[in-house]
Amino acid sequence: MKNSTITLLSALLVAPMGTFAGSMMSEAPANAEVYFVQPSDGASVQQNVKVVFGLRNMGVAPAGVDKNNTGHHHLLIDTDVPSDLSKPLPATDNIKHFGGGQTETEIELAPGTHTLQLLLGDHAHVPHSKPVVSDKITIKVE
Repeated sequence: MKNSTITLLSALLVAPMGTFAGSMMSEAPANAEVYFVQPSDGASVQQNVKVVFGLRNMGVAPAGVDKNNTGHHHLLIDTDVPSDLSKPLPATDNIKHFGGGQTETEIELAPGTHTLQLLLGDHAHVPHSKPVVSDKITIKVE
């Protein structure tokens, strides 16, 4: 075997799987949309906020279920969409996972102004190759 072949094979065997995530990202239909049913942009709400997720032209499937044209919701609170969407979304206070396939939740927020945004993830919590992301909305908690 040539040295270049051995080097390439060695690199493939030891490279972390995340290196190739871009080539394994799920596809979403071009017309897929995620949006907020509730609350609406600019709404004034109480500290316990009911959030209802909307999805068009795709289906919802729990994390771990690899089915074409599906995903599950992630709620971004007071944060931007992560810059590297080739990796699984982290679970933090600002990025809430709904891997059970939930389409609504209730969250508690401190008084003040907050932003909310939805980002669909595939079976492995990785955004689709063309991310399905909502507009960012702003709400005021009284």
